[in-house]
Amino acid sequence: MLDACAELVDEVGYEGLTTTLLAERAEVAIGSVYQFFPDKRAIVQALTLRTMESYLQRLDERFASDDLTYWWDGVDAGIDEYITMHRTVPGFRTLHFGDVVDLHLLDEQRDNNGVIADQLARVLTERFGLADGPDLRFHLEIAVEVADALIKLAFRRTSDGDDRVLTEAKALIREYLHRQVDTRGEAGQRPVVQPAKPVDDQIVESAEATAGSA
Repeated sequence: MLDACAELVDEVGYEGLTTTLLAERAEVAIGSVYQFFPDKRAIVQALTLRTMESYLQRLDERFASDDLTYWWDGVDAGIDEYITMHRTVPGFRTLHFGDVVDLHLLDEQRDNNGVIADQLARVLTERFGLADGPDLRFHLEIAVEVADALIKLAFRRTSDGDDRVLTEAKALIREYLHRQVDTRGEAGQRPVVQPAKPVDDQIVESAEATAGSA
């Protein structure tokens, strides 16, 4: 039924999805649908959870390879897998991680992208030894939001994703996270996440630097 749901949302969208259509596509009785799911939201929620598990499994497989040496390679891999799922996984381009249905589809307390950021923090800390904490999760959540918006833009521009937009998205996310994570830490060490400085402090530092160069 979940496979049938994925096909249908690509064809008719979430609004056009009905339990009757789902039963017909899955070739099951309508009663069988309601035996497992009370409504179409519950069906889509189950599909989205399956998709998230697939995404995390893809990341685990990529992170287990020897091709990824530094944490920013892991970030690139996360973006690459997200793009690949847009291109290859039925239903994902329409539903993403459920925000089309409900911003809190994956978790009642956190929005969907926040859940994804938490999961990315987990795999990055386990694989590359980044120091986990609120700052890392905050910066990853910002990165996920920006990447999500730009990748959606790329796939609105062309059906296969505008390569120029996707390239800019990866460059922007990498540059942002490089500013927030202390890149002096080498692989195996624990780079420290740097909290953003207040604007007033940045102005003072800029003025001091200007005065020093005069």
